[in-house]
Amino acid sequence: MDVQKTTINAIRVLSAEAIEKAKSGHPGLPLGCAPIAYTLYQYFLKFNPNNATWQDRDRFILSAGHGSMLDYSLLYLYRFGLTKEDLMSFRQFGSKTPGHPEYGHTVGVETTTGPLGQGIATAVGMALAEANLSARFNKDGFPVVDHYTYVLCGDGCLEEGISYEACSFAGANKLGKLILFYDDNEITIEGNTDCTFTENVGARFAAQNWQVQHVDLRIDPDDVQSLKTAIENAKACSDKPSIIICHTKIGYGSPLVGSEKCHGAPLGAENLRLTKEKLEWPCEEPFDCPEEVFSHCKTACDRGVVANAEWSAMMINYQNEYPELYAQYTALMNGDMPNFDEIAGLYDYEKPMATRQTSAKVLNTIAPYVPALIGGSADLAPSNLSDMKDTNETVYGDFSWSNYAGRNIHFGIREHAMAAMANGMQLHGGMRAYCSTFFVFSDYCKHSIRLSALMKQPVTYIFTHDSIGVGEDGPTHQPVEQLIMLRSIPGLKVYRPADGKETSAAWVSALSGNEPTAIVLTRQALPQYENSGKDALKGGYVLADCEGTPDVLLLATGSEVELCMTAKVALEDQGVKARVVSMPCFEEFEKQTEEYKESVIPSSVTARVCVEAGSSYSWYKYAGTNGEILAMDTFGASGPANVLFKEFGFTVGNVVLKAYQSMEKSK
Repeated sequence: MDVQKTTINAIRVLSAEAIEKAKSGHPGLPLGCAPIAYTLYQYFLKFNPNNATWQDRDRFILSAGHGSMLDYSLLYLYRFGLTKEDLMSFRQFGSKTPGHPEYGHTVGVETTTGPLGQGIATAVGMALAEANLSARFNKDGFPVVDHYTYVLCGDGCLEEGISYEACSFAGANKLGKLILFYDDNEITIEGNTDCTFTENVGARFAAQNWQVQHVDLRIDPDDVQSLKTAIENAKACSDKPSIIICHTKIGYGSPLVGSEKCHGAPLGAENLRLTKEKLEWPCEEPFDCPEEVFSHCKTACDRGVVANAEWSAMMINYQNEYPELYAQYTALMNGDMPNFDEIAGLYDYEKPMATRQTSAKVLNTIAPYVPALIGGSADLAPSNLSDMKDTNETVYGDFSWSNYAGRNIHFGIREHAMAAMANGMQLHGGMRAYCSTFFVFSDYCKHSIRLSALMKQPVTYIFTHDSIGVGEDGPTHQPVEQLIMLRSIPGLKVYRPADGKETSAAWVSALSGNEPTAIVLTRQALPQYENSGKDALKGGYVLADCEGTPDVLLLATGSEVELCMTAKVALEDQGVKARVVSMPCFEEFEKQTEEYKESVIPSSVTARVCVEAGSSYSWYKYAGTNGEILAMDTFGASGPANVLFKEFGFTVGNVVLKAYQSMEKSK
C-alpha cells in the first residue's frame, strides 16, 4: 500500500461519503484540495491534538468554509477527537460537524468561516498577533511565540473585497508568517471563472508585496513533493507573506471532475461508487479507513506532542530567566483584567465633552493597566480619538514591519478587513482587540461584527460621529438605521453613552465581558451629569427622578438625554412630575432582574416619551401602548448640527409636547 496516496484518498473519500449521507454539502473542494491539506498536516503544521489550544501551535484556517468536510476529515484522521459517528452526522442538528466550521463548536476549528473572505482577513489578524507578541516576548534562545498561520481559500474568497483589503495590509506590513493556499480550480457555482474572474492573481499579490508561487496539480493531483517545496520556500521568505497558487481540478477522482455540478451538491450514490473505484479505495463499508492511514497520521501527531513538550520545558527556563516577562505573557494569555474600581480618575469628569473625547480619556487611562489592549482605526484615528498615547514608542507606538511591538494599528481605509482582523487578534489569544471608524461605516463591518457575536469574541468596536449630530457632512455620513442594525445582532452589546461616566462604564463593560461591544459616540460636546456613573453598567437606570410616582417617563440615550433632562425641568415648572431614564445599553438592561427593570420603568406609568436620534424601531417595547417616540425615520440633511436637531424635531418643546400627548392617551 502507498500509505501517502491512500491517506490523501482517505480525506477525499471520507468527505464525499459524509456529504452523500447528509444529502447536502460541497464535495468539489475536498476532492481537489486533499493533497494540499495532507501535505500541510503531515509534514509542516505544528499542532498537538491532545492540547488543541496550545498557545504556540500553528493556525490553519479554511477560509472556503463551504468545504468543511475537508476540515472534519483532517480532524478525524489527525486525532482531534472527532469520531466516525461525527462524520456520519455531518450537517445534522446537534452534531460536531456543522455545515460550515464553527469556532467553539468543534475542537480544532480556529475560527468560524463560510462568509467568503472572512477567513483570510481573520488569519491576517492572527498573523499580526503572532508578530506583535513575538516582538514583545521573544528573547535569544526563547522563541515563546513562533508559529505560522496557514489559510486555504478559493476563487470566491479572492473575489470578495475583504480579501483585497486584508492582503494589502498583510503585504504592507510584511507579515512573513502568513501562508495562503489558493485553490485555483477555475470553477464557481455559476460555471467557469472566465465569466467573472479573469485577473492575474499572481500579479495582484506580487503588487501587494507577497511572495508568489505556483504548483500545478492538474497533471499529477498528488504531487506532494512540489507542495512541500513551495511550503519550504514560503517559510524561508520572512519579509513577505506568501501565496501558493495551486492549480487543481475540482471534484478530482469523480465523474464530475472539472464541473460546477460537484461544487455544492453530493456526488450521488453511483458517482460516489465510481469515485472510490477510480481512487482504488480499499474499503467496502462506508466510513471505513485502513489502519495504516491512522498510523501514518499519528506520526505527525507525535511530532506535535514532542514540540509542545519542548515548548513547555522552554517556558520553565524562560520563567526563571525572565520572570517579569513570563508573568506578563501568562497574564495576557489568561485574559487577566485589572480591578477597574481601583483605577484612579476613571469616572472623573467636569466640563462638557464629546463622548468620543471621553472615550479617548478612558482608553488612555486604562491602557497602562491593560497591556493586552491593541487596536486602531480605519484611517480615522484623529477623528475617532482611538489611539493610545505614550512617550515610549515601543509600548504604544505604531504597529508596522519596523515595529511589530507597537499597539496602535493603522488599518488603512479597510473597515471590513479591520473588523475581521480584530476577530483574528482576539481569537489568537493574548490580545484585547478594538477597532474604530465612523458609526455610519459600521455597515462595512457588519458581517465581521456578526461573527464576533457568533464566536463570543469580546472585540470592542468604537463608532464615533453618531446621528445627525455629524452635521455638515450630510445624510451619507449621518447614521439613522445603524443602531437598530447593531441591536438586532444576538450577543452584541451596544452602548450609546450620555456623558463621560457612562462612557467609562461602557469601556469597563466591554473589557469585563466575554461578548463583543459596540460603543457609539458623539462628535458634539455633551454635559456631565451628577447622578450618572456605574449604574450605566446595568444598561438603564434612573438618572433624574421626581417626588412620588412620576406622571411621565422620559427615556433616552446619548445626546438626547440632555433634551430629556431639560424637558423634565420644564414639565415640573408646569406641575408635571417626570422621571428621566438613561438607557445606554438595552442588552445589559434586559439582563437585569424583573424587579430592577420594574423599578426603573414601572409598568403602572404608561405615559412615556422615548427620544433617540436614530430609528424608532428600537423603542416600541419601552414606549408601550401609550408612549410617544421622537426618533429619526428619514435620512438626515447637510447643515450645522444644532440646526438639524431643531429641524428634525429634537427640541425641548417637542419632548414636552409629546409628554402631554402621552399623558392624554394614558388617561
